[in-house]
Amino acid sequence: MTSKSEILQKSQVCWNNTPVKQLHLTDPEITIVRIKIPAGEKLPWHQHPILNVGYLTKGELTVHTIKDEVVVLKSGDSIIEVTDTWHYGESTGKEDAEIVVVYVGNKGEAISIIKS
Repeated sequence: MTSKSEILQKSQVCWNNTPVKQLHLTDPEITIVRIKIPAGEKLPWHQHPILNVGYLTKGELTVHTIKDEVVVLKSGDSIIEVTDTWHYGESTGKEDAEIVVVYVGNKGEAISIIKS
């Protein structure tokens, strides 16, 4: 068997066509999170102040922004997530959704801010 690599996504814009946030790293920290969302469950409105990308490993996930922009991810899809934009994800498939997200920011920086 021969090893193989595949670029899943390469872009200078997020999924809603806004530019990828510039990185100003003085004390870089990378956080990798696996998020499990039960089928039919909706996450709260939130935003990310730092750059992040994700890979949906299971299920279906629909992401909505406050501007009514929508993207639907199926298992195996990747996403360049929006930053500084209110949005929420919803597990819209028959099975639970699971996404692995990589956040890149400065040490101690919040990865998400929940809307109150």
